[in-house]
Amino acid sequence: MYKSGTEFLKRFIKVSTIYKYGFNWSPMYSRTTAKLIEVSDDLHYVKIRLRLNWKNRNYAGSIFGGSMLSATDPIYMIQLIQILGEDYVVWDKSVKARYKKPAKSTIYGEFIFTAEEISNIKQSVRENNQIDIVKTMSLVDDNQNIIATFNKTLYIADKCFYKDKLKQRKENN
Repeated sequence: MYKSGTEFLKRFIKVSTIYKYGFNWSPMYSRTTAKLIEVSDDLHYVKIRLRLNWKNRNYAGSIFGGSMLSATDPIYMIQLIQILGEDYVVWDKSVKARYKKPAKSTIYGEFIFTAEEISNIKQSVRENNQIDIVKTMSLVDDNQNIIATFNKTLYIADKCFYKDKLKQRKENN
């Protein structure tokens, strides 16, 4: 549903606008209580805001760790799917969360891909058919104190290679 809606809307609206408002209006993301507040036109930069409120406040009065994790979870994968395009498969593979201090106020996170990173990803996939990359991002408060850090492992593959791999798996089962 999200993918077909995005493809339709691309005819009329910038992808960065679809990305921002699509996330913010989507039930799967809005339930995290986070908001995308900035998205670059090339999608290489995304910034989120997560405010402390009654929906995400834990027993200790700070932002629930699960809210922080779910607010960061889909961003890199969907960002990379949009940047790389239809010739690639991108999946979230794992995440390592490190909570450093309680979030007792609004926190922010930035998701960044450089042009060089994208070029290196494409080159590595051309050479190896599939790769894993690790992206690290932090949630910070207004004073830039690190609240939590997430190391996200993403799987990226050439789409034809991936389809053949799945076909072989089915044949072997």
